[in-house]
Amino acid sequence: MATLKLDLSEAEYQAQVEQIMETLRADLPTLFEQDISYDIYTKNIFFQDPVNTFKGKFNYRIIYWTLRFHARLFFTEIFFDLHRVYQAEKDAIAADWTVRGTLRVPWRAKIDFDGNSTYKLTPQGLIYDHRDQWMRSPKEILQQFFRPG
Repeated sequence: MATLKLDLSEAEYQAQVEQIMETLRADLPTLFEQDISYDIYTKNIFFQDPVNTFKGKFNYRIIYWTLRFHARLFFTEIFFDLHRVYQAEKDAIAADWTVRGTLRVPWRAKIDFDGNSTYKLTPQGLIYDHRDQWMRSPKEILQQFFRPG
């Protein structure tokens, strides 16, 4: 009986990391417009940002669906500007980004905030942990909704 190989060789692992970074570079700039690729994440992906914490790929799909839904509902335009994606550690990828948009209100309020994402990888080269940090508090971001654009 053949033994199942669980860990990747160093070269295979690094190739997987490069593929994940390319997938993130392709997915993130359009996350408000179209769905992302979920095959780079584990079944039990953990996600945390300043307002959400959950586990599981189903919930991960829901959060991206919710982002797209609210983007269309509340904004006349919204952008996810991806500045860079890089390998921060052997088992971690990082992304720096800005969200900016115009709210669908008569005073055309603008939102703008920077953040970064850290993606931790399994030995098999899949993302099992995604944490976002925002450079403004959720309260500061919400206050932008009430200022004229």
